[in-house]
Formats: sequence, structure tokens, C-alpha cells
Amino acid sequence: MIDLAVANDQETFERMREPLAERGIQVQHVPVRERTIPISDPPWHPDEYDVGFVYPGRLMEGGVADALLEVPWLNDHEAVLTSRNKAEVLARLERADLPVPKSVYVSNDVGEAELIDVFERFEPPVVVKPNSTTRGVGVAKAHDLDSFLGICDYLSLVHDYRATGDQSFLVQEFLPDATDYRVMVLEGKYVGAVERRLPDAAVSEGQWKHNVHRGADATGVDLPDAWRDLAESVATELEIPVLGVDLLETDHRLVVNETNARPTIDEETKYDPTFYDRLAAAIRTAAQG
Repeated sequence: MIDLAVANDQETFERMREPLAERGIQVQHVPVRERTIPISDPPWHPDEYDVGFVYPGRLMEGGVADALLEVPWLNDHEAVLTSRNKAEVLARLERADLPVPKSVYVSNDVGEAELIDVFERFEPPVVVKPNSTTRGVGVAKAHDLDSFLGICDYLSLVHDYRATGDQSFLVQEFLPDATDYRVMVLEGKYVGAVERRLPDAAVSEGQWKHNVHRGADATGVDLPDAWRDLAESVATELEIPVLGVDLLETDHRLVVNETNARPTIDEETKYDPTFYDRLAAAIRTAAQG
């Protein structure tokens, strides 16, 4: 039996526990956030677990857990850090000739003239997105220059606080009526996808961010081979074993919007029938170092 340490006890933990137990992997919750951890007398022992899934999202807490648990991770610190840097991901994919939205990276502080130049590169509205947040937090849409500069002012206020680790954001083209997909890739191979769609009532009220944590429904879909190949190419380029790849589809384009190295695992029925066999194999490989 392999002992798997999981830092998050929410949806993924509950969904993976029984299928992996059937495959000889015991899933155990190892809480690392919102608690006290005595460094000299930790609640875990280095030989208690064989592998971790996945590196904690709060990187400072992850470093403590990494030192005390002494386990390999699926995905590790580097994988999580790479995916969280949205601008780096877009730059790497652009250089690999993979389709991404038109984007400009802004590292604060910059002057108003520079921001006006950024805005004028786009046909409004534009999307303003903090570079390292998740779940759609802080993402805004600006329909005109005044609104755009106001959003940038708020970001500058946040970035004035010197302890803010990431003082950057993205400005991107807005793709109206785009269909949003989350594609799961495991060790470079497509294993399933969901379409994320807001309820009609939410859309009529002006909502446009299709994050599940903001009320969108996730429905299993069967994607065309070319779309699967694109998601696999993203994971291969970034060298991340378990990756959620977010695709946006319009009438004329398919682009990679973001990636997530800590993706939520959805219901088993939304994935390839071999998903948990392949996940168990990946965990065993990671445990062997």
C-alpha cells in the first residue's frame, strides 16, 4: 500500500480517495494551512508518507511541508510555480507557436502614458488579470480607457504594499461568447475534459467568468483530436505531469487561456475510463523517485 499525502481535503480529496484505495493507494489528508505546526515537534514523520499530491498552493506552507514530509510530489514546487505565473506560461506557449490570446504583461509601477499605449493595442473591452491568482479572483473587464485606468490604479494601490510578492498583471483581448473548456492532461496524455458554462440567468445579469467556483456548471465533453493534441502539447511544453489546460473557443479561434497545476479532479464519469489507472501509475512512478 502506498501512502499518499494530500494537502487539500476538498473536492479532489473526496473524489480520489475510494478509486485510488481500490488500486492500492491510501489517500490521507495532511493539513498545512490555517493551523499551527511545531517545527521541532511536527505532526508528521518523514517515513509516514511515500508521495505527495500535489505541492501546496500556498508556497510558503508548501516549503515547510516539503521539508518535514520529505516526499516527492506529483506535481512539485517548480510545476506549481510555473503554472501560477500566467505571463510566463503565455510567453512559453507563444514561443512554441501554440495559440494564446493577445496579451501584454505589465510590471508595476508603470506610468499612465504606458498604460494608455497598452489599452490602445486592443479593441475594447479588455480583460485585466492579476498574474498569479486563481479561480478568477481579481479578473476584471474594462470597456473604456477611464475604466481601464481606474482598475490599474487599484492594482497600483495593492502593489504599493511592499510585501506583495507579485507586482504584475496581464491585459488581454476579450473573446466575446467564447466557450470555456477545462482539459485534463496526465503525464502528457489527454484523459478528459469538461465544458464550463454559466447558467443563462447569470449570463443575462452580466456575468462572464466561467469558473466553477463562481457558479459555472462543468459538463463532461468529448473533444476533437486536434483540441486534445493542443492540450497535450501545452503540458509537454511546460513539463507538468498533471495539468488542467483552459481552452477558449470562438467561431474562428481556439486559444489556450490559462493552465492549472493544481486542478480540481471532477467526477469520474467525466474522464476517460482509464483515468484512475493512469493516475495510480503516475503516483507509483513519483513515489519511486
